[in-house]
Amino acid sequence: MKIMFATDAIKYPLTGIGRYALELVHQLERMPEVEELRFFNRLQVQTSLPDYSPALASPSRPWQQWLQRRSALIEMYRLVFPLGQRVGLRNYRDYIYHSPNYYLPVGMPRSLTTFHDISIFTCPEYHPPERVRYLRKAMLSSLRRASRVITVSDFSKNELAAYFNYPIEKIDVTPLACGTSFYPRVEDAVAPLLSRLGIGYRGYTLFTGTIEPRKNLSVLLNAYEQLPLTLRQRFPLVISGYKGWGSDALHQRFERGSREGWVNYLGYVAQEELPILFAAARLFVFPSLYEGFGLPVLEAMASGVPVVCSSAASLPEVANDAALICDPRDVDALSAGIARGLQDEAWRAEAVSAGLARAQMFSWQRCAQDTIKAYLKV
Repeated sequence: MKIMFATDAIKYPLTGIGRYALELVHQLERMPEVEELRFFNRLQVQTSLPDYSPALASPSRPWQQWLQRRSALIEMYRLVFPLGQRVGLRNYRDYIYHSPNYYLPVGMPRSLTTFHDISIFTCPEYHPPERVRYLRKAMLSSLRRASRVITVSDFSKNELAAYFNYPIEKIDVTPLACGTSFYPRVEDAVAPLLSRLGIGYRGYTLFTGTIEPRKNLSVLLNAYEQLPLTLRQRFPLVISGYKGWGSDALHQRFERGSREGWVNYLGYVAQEELPILFAAARLFVFPSLYEGFGLPVLEAMASGVPVVCSSAASLPEVANDAALICDPRDVDALSAGIARGLQDEAWRAEAVSAGLARAQMFSWQRCAQDTIKAYLKV
């Protein structure tokens, strides 16, 4: 089979969707069923992946910022851009087109799109209004064009089918996995990074993710604040992730917690350093209100770190019985879960063992094999 794979999500800094796209491509390149693999990067067909290194991440220029504030120009761009894509793909209509990031161009008779979640419809309050307005239109168009839809969890599959009355037999599930760089590490192996960041081995609770309302960090801070100050200062809350929308008040709370000695906001952590940050944590906490999969939970488990996570959306499906699962809106329950995760050595040992076993049930090879099965149905 001949595959055209969209690479718009593979750019620095890699988000969860970007990492999914990159890992999947690396596996597809090894699959014997794939005779040809081409990459569609915005308007061009390429034979190799785009460079997503930090050196190519150019800062936003004043003229770009000016354009971003002109809604009429943005709408014009969104009207013209699909025409350019159609021209770029005109000689590749016999390829199976796969978008790992919702959007499908016009003019490709056989196409699949990965819908990681549909929170833009079911929970619009978790997104800025402009994103809701644009993505709703784009995702509905993609649903109409798609030969099949891929989701990354049974939760997302069932939610999509129910919400859109979409034929469930046209939806394939390809669970995600964590990369091979996530594994348990001894103290000496992580010491250089921890020294630079000023944190201790097994001496902190970790959260990683974009700083935005959906991640439920306000409740996490409230829950952590209920712990005794001595426990908070002994195991500070380390937060990794770039600043998202609606997060100004949270950053003020980060600063206050930092002054009190129990919050350490690192900002965006480089991809190659993130596995070290996971492996050195005492506890990983993920109180998100909505996830289509919840890859950080699996990454923590693979790193040999106990997990406390939310009972919302797909997270119980991913964590199964290998994590302590809490109602994400119950501050008291989350605080008690964190306290247990930090102090109950018997539970911690069981959670580490169960988490490692759970993480081994997922692999990118399996994800690619399931994706190939979806391609064969198109």
